[in-house]
This record gives sequence, structure tokens and C-alpha cells, in this order.
Amino acid sequence: MEEEIKSEFKRIQFDLEDEEEILRKCVTFCVNYGLTPSDLVSSWEAYYLNRLLNGSIVQNTEIDGFLLHLQNQKKEDVIKEKEEAGLHTYSIGDVEMILNSDDDTKDKTPGTPINHHQSSPAPDTTSLMYENVLSSGKPSKSRLETPFSKRTDRFVVKFSINTVPDVENGKQEPNHEIDEDDVVRRVPNRKRCSLVIHRSGPKPLCRFMYDRTEDRLNAIENRIRKHTRAFVASGLHEEPPTDPTTASQRSIFAVGMICCDGEGRLNEKSVILQGSIEHSGGECVRLDLHCLSHYSIFPGQVVGIKGHNPSGHCFVASNLVDAIPNSIADENLNPAKKQAFDQENQPTDLLSKERELSMIIAAGPFTTTDNLLFEPLTELLAYAKRRSPQLLVLLGPFVDSEHPDVKKGTVDRSFDEIFHFEILRKLKDYVECLGSARVLLVPSIRDANHDFVFPQSAFDINLPDLKSQIASLSNPGIFEANEVKVGCCTVDILKQISGEEISRTAADGKPIDRLSRLVNHILNQQSFYPLYPPVESVPLDFSLAPEALQLSLVPDILILPSDIKCFVKVLSGESEGINHKKCIAVNPGRLAKGEGGGTFVELDYCGGSEQINASIVSI
Repeated sequence: MEEEIKSEFKRIQFDLEDEEEILRKCVTFCVNYGLTPSDLVSSWEAYYLNRLLNGSIVQNTEIDGFLLHLQNQKKEDVIKEKEEAGLHTYSIGDVEMILNSDDDTKDKTPGTPINHHQSSPAPDTTSLMYENVLSSGKPSKSRLETPFSKRTDRFVVKFSINTVPDVENGKQEPNHEIDEDDVVRRVPNRKRCSLVIHRSGPKPLCRFMYDRTEDRLNAIENRIRKHTRAFVASGLHEEPPTDPTTASQRSIFAVGMICCDGEGRLNEKSVILQGSIEHSGGECVRLDLHCLSHYSIFPGQVVGIKGHNPSGHCFVASNLVDAIPNSIADENLNPAKKQAFDQENQPTDLLSKERELSMIIAAGPFTTTDNLLFEPLTELLAYAKRRSPQLLVLLGPFVDSEHPDVKKGTVDRSFDEIFHFEILRKLKDYVECLGSARVLLVPSIRDANHDFVFPQSAFDINLPDLKSQIASLSNPGIFEANEVKVGCCTVDILKQISGEEISRTAADGKPIDRLSRLVNHILNQQSFYPLYPPVESVPLDFSLAPEALQLSLVPDILILPSDIKCFVKVLSGESEGINHKKCIAVNPGRLAKGEGGGTFVELDYCGGSEQINASIVSI
């Protein structure tokens, strides 16, 4: 067979680059797909012409793409055979019609009798949907089963917080244990939530990779000066901040940034403090932490330190403060905004009723590593149709640059085509089905169809008919929904800080919640990305909207997707006598993990951080 394949290629004047390896693969293709050497070479000629390949040499790197072409060709042949046999091919529209059948609607519509006459049981619509979607995005009736579609447990609650009395609020306890074969009563549609996006990030199509050393120095200096002004205005320290590099026998107070004096990881003997240009000319001094009973520091952290420097070469710390008063942190607020902020921190019954928001939060990847079928996203949207949240927050990556098919370059569509067909089309059907639902998309630096830069502009979504329902946010970004402030950042800052920080726990034996401590670093530093220098994989550009990284006010909900353990936590924000507004920290995990499903979060915010109903759901 190898000789026949070789002669067929020579007949159409094609040479083989790695003859032995290519012939071996071609024989495998012939056996697996029932092709003759002549049919195989004819298929290659069609693939060659459609892809507009150059040269008359069959290269080994092109064989993977050719394999995908053969698979799609085989699937199309199966479709034709079944159509000739008179079988019906279910399309995406057919499946959605079944999912939204009249039975669900009639049961909850006043004055409409319930239809008890079902001629046959409802089909397994979920399996139909997945069996009819190909990696190319075209509906079909035949498809190889995936590990994700074979799983037994559909939706399982891994963790739940419920501080809202069911009787008082008259709300039905959510039923997460869903059998896909049963008809599930859908939650009634809620009132559409308000949505205000604070656009502080870079604009779409902006230039990047033009930051200079001067931009980085200015960003560091501005952070240190901002913290210094906040400490002075707070009145918590009697003496004003001074130069920590100057020798002095008396105790002084200084503000600076934690740095490492070497190339390796930070440790107790390599900690140095960089002062501001205003107070110390930007000079550094070694920091001695042996007198502190507890601390948690990382490179780039701006802190206030009380201590003395007897020799001028080493600053011995006696007290370390890593948080500043939040109420006076943003001096750029005008009096009207300050008054509004004060009123917001005095909740009333009317305000609490307005500040109610139901959300589903999920972070990418949205497809498993063995295909580009986006099965987890499809099931998430089916779940959201039943739960009917006011807001669906989806955080990238959507077209993941780390996906094996994307890295190999074996996909037969552009990244924009995958995003529009697999993501936006599904979201369009979702919002058209519910009517009152809103969707918010947040990009990631791992999105193959977006700019590789941080901070990152919002997606340029061209859906004029659904502009009020599908919106995009910059990364990082802040938005308000029903007066609830929500901050989002898709860079895995929690994992990165976790890998860089060093800490010492107090000797009183109190348990330390490390996850809460990591999130508190973000709130205390009032920055979405306080780590400096950044991790090598993060393309941090200080010339692009440096204000986008600032987190001047503590949001009601802070969404930080991470590869570390998923969680929902209510943070008190108390640090060294400074009381911050409480914040709900959410790490929804990843919707897809390898070839299986991951997790997402369903959250009901009922007027304040003390009244929430949150669940981490495994898909």
C-alpha cells in the first residue's frame, strides 16, 4: 500500500518531505477511514487547493491538518447516508426548541391548563445537542463521544453559603441536583438588572509594547506617593514619613516598596525597602524583619514600616502596616462623589431592596482539551436558562491560546470565526431565549483572538441588535449592576502572589486562612496587580491606562479567577486597626479542566455582604 500511495503522489507530481513517516501515516489513514490510495491522494489534492498551500512537496507539518480534513469529510458522508435513509438531522434550533418546550412554559403561565397527555417521554436533549455539534461548528448527527459527555454527574454543589432566610425572602431553595432526562421547572424570569461599565482601561486597537523605563519608574513612584499621602491623612502615625536610608537612633516611620536584592525568590535575608524619590531619592535599604511577630510580604508591595536604622545600612522594623484607610485613599474624588460614597456606606431598607442581584460567574477555558466543541459552555448556558439569573459573567480565556489544537495550528478556522460562532452565537441564542438576561464578557491575556497585553481593552463586539444585553468589560475592570459594585481581573494574580510571598504567622495559634490573605493583599494594596516585577508570562504595559490597575474603592464583589482552589469568601478587611468595607471574594475556578468539567459560581446578592446565597457548582 505504501508503494501505491507513493506512486499516486508522483502521478500528480508531488514529492514527500519525510517519505517514510508520511507514508506510514497515510497507510493509517487508509485503514481507519476505508480509503484506497487513489481516494486518499484525491482528498489530499482537494485539501491542498482549498488551503492554498505553496509548493509541490507534502510536508510532515501539514499532515495533522489533513487528518482533520479527512475526519470532517467522513462525517459529511455519514450525514448524507442517514439523510438518504430518511432520518432526521437535529440542528441547534431543534435542540433549543426542545429545551424550551411548551411544557415548561405552560406549567407556570396563569390561566393555561397543564397538558397531561404526552405521547412519548422527552428525549435526552443534552446528549442530542452534543451528538450534533462538530468541531467545525456544523450540526451533524454523528460524532465521537467525548469524556466530558460520558460523565455521570451533571451539576453537583461542592460548597454553599446561605445567609438569607428562605421564609423571610419568600425564595425557593435552588435545586442544583438536576436530572437531564427530567423536565425541570424553570425559575421565573427576573427583572432585567441595570448595568453601568466604568471604562478606565485602554481603548480598542490602541498601540502597546511602547512602554519605557520612565513609565515603570513613574508608576512605582506614584504608588508609593499615593500610599504616603494616605498614611499622612489618616492620622494613625504621629510623625510624618521620613527617609529610611538615613542613620538614626530614634524610631521613625517610612513608606516604601518591598523588593528583592537578587534574581531568585524573595527570602528573609534578601528583603530590601525602596523609598520614594521624594523622601529618599529612590534609594534602597536592607530590611530586617526578625523583630516582627507576623508579616506577609511580596515584591511590589507598598508598606508603612516603623523602626530604626542605627547604622544607615539596615532598617530594623518593629511594626509593618500593609493596608491604608480606604475612605480617604482616593483623593481625586470630588465632594459630590465623596458624599455619594458616604451615603452608600449607610444602607437603608430601600437601598437594600435595590441592591439585589442574581449572577452566574464562570471563567474559561470553556472547552475541553480534546476538542473545540465547547461542550461545557453549552451545558452552562442550558443551566442558566433554567436558573434565569439577571447577569451572566463570563471571564476568558474564550479561544484559549494554550489549547492543544490552537498551539499546534490544526484548527481549520480563524480565531475570530471560532469566537463568533462558538461563543457569540450561543450567547445570542441565550439572551434571545430569556429576554431579560444580560451577559458580560471579560477578556484574558490567553485569548488567541485578542491583544496580548495587560491591562487589556474590552472585546469589540459588533452586535447592534443586542447591545443592551451583551456587553464587554476591560481586563481588569469595574462595573455596577443594580448598584452593586463588581471588580474583575482575569490574570491569575492570586496564584502569582502565592508563589512570591513570604510570611510569618503569629505565635498565638490562630488559624490562618491563606486564600483570604491573598485576596486581602489586592484590597490592601488597592491594585488589581500589585506584584512587581511582574511574572514573565504577564505582558504588563505601564504606558497603557495605569489607572486601570487601580482599585481605589473596595467593591461589593471581587472576581479573581485562578487555578488555585475555587472559593466564595466574605472578607472583613480589618488590618492593623483599619476597618475596610466588607467584600465578597469569588474564585469560580475553571469551567473546563483537561478533558473533564470544572466549576462555576451561582451567587444571589441580597442587599449586602451579610445576606448572600452562593454555591460552587461542579459541572
